[in-house]
Amino acid sequence: MKQPSRILLAILPLLLLAGGCGGGANQASAAASSQSASDTLRLQGRVTDAANILAADVERRLSARLQRLEEATGHQMVVVTTPSLGGEDIATYTRALGNRRGVGRKDYDDGIIVLIAPQERKTRIAVGYGLEKVLTDAACAEVIRDDMIPHFRKGNFASGVEAAVASLSAKLS
Repeated sequence: MKQPSRILLAILPLLLLAGGCGGGANQASAAASSQSASDTLRLQGRVTDAANILAADVERRLSARLQRLEEATGHQMVVVTTPSLGGEDIATYTRALGNRRGVGRKDYDDGIIVLIAPQERKTRIAVGYGLEKVLTDAACAEVIRDDMIPHFRKGNFASGVEAAVASLSAKLS
């Protein structure tokens, strides 16, 4: 196995994971006085499973699906798992990661990051401002609540991530 945003109005406190969504995956981030946890995480393509929660075949399926989405719509979505948020707020972590790694097209601000931090039991969907009318905070919260959390509660991260990617892709098509 291997491989921002305006302030959230509400984070969904859930039994296993707390999640949220928000816009601005490509907007300029605030300067940090020291290196943050997101600085150390290196994106490795469309799927980066730094927390080692996805099997290699799941990563390949997700990568292929995300590539097809990008080819069909131009929108770039990445799935990232992290072993730790390093004490950072998940919204700050995700925003910084997206900004530093250039997720999405600059002129369109249409990047999407699906982030899972299993150690902290948190997940987030960050959406660039260019997609906020399609992937609203409410739509992202619904994906987390209905597509991810039920699988995560059963310990099946792969199914939850695949369901989320399928749901987000359907909303973008």
